[in-house]
Amino acid sequence: MTKKDTAATAKKYAALLRGINVGGSKKVPMAELRSLLEGLGHGDVQTYLQSGNAVFSSAKTDPVALARELEAAIEAHFGFRVACLVLDGTYLRAVAEGCPFPAAELQGKQLHATFFSEQPSAERFAALDGAAFLPEEYRLGDRVLYLYAPEGLGRSKLAEALARPAVVKGIDVTTRNWNTVAKLVELTGP
Repeated sequence: MTKKDTAATAKKYAALLRGINVGGSKKVPMAELRSLLEGLGHGDVQTYLQSGNAVFSSAKTDPVALARELEAAIEAHFGFRVACLVLDGTYLRAVAEGCPFPAAELQGKQLHATFFSEQPSAERFAALDGAAFLPEEYRLGDRVLYLYAPEGLGRSKLAEALARPAVVKGIDVTTRNWNTVAKLVELTGP
């Protein structure tokens, strides 16, 4: 396959790295992340912010395999494991379009999307009394949890409850504010 053929069949993806560049641990400079992705054969590589968001195109079609490949490359290069989720542009657009909250009326810091490596069962959330956290609210979507936190994520008691092991154990998760979600939709768009 020629480079032209690869470019024509390439899909756009966003790679979301969990827990990097926070509090002085797991430092992953974005320039090095871009180089790693290019070294894996991906094109059109860009990063967004310093919190582990990268966009790239690839002829490969398995997001889970792409995530495992990136995790292995990060561990080999930096010496520590970082959970990665790779999401294609079509999925990200569906997440944005499926938002059950009025995203256009809210500040980006008030609305968040927590992405899951697999769909969590409803039973994981059964012990959460949603009324106890009002006005904060959450809704589940397809491998995503939408969180409305009017005072922001840092002050959210509901976000804290949703991050407990009973809810997320065994699933890779990472959260982005709505401004970041919107930007990733834009960057992975046609």
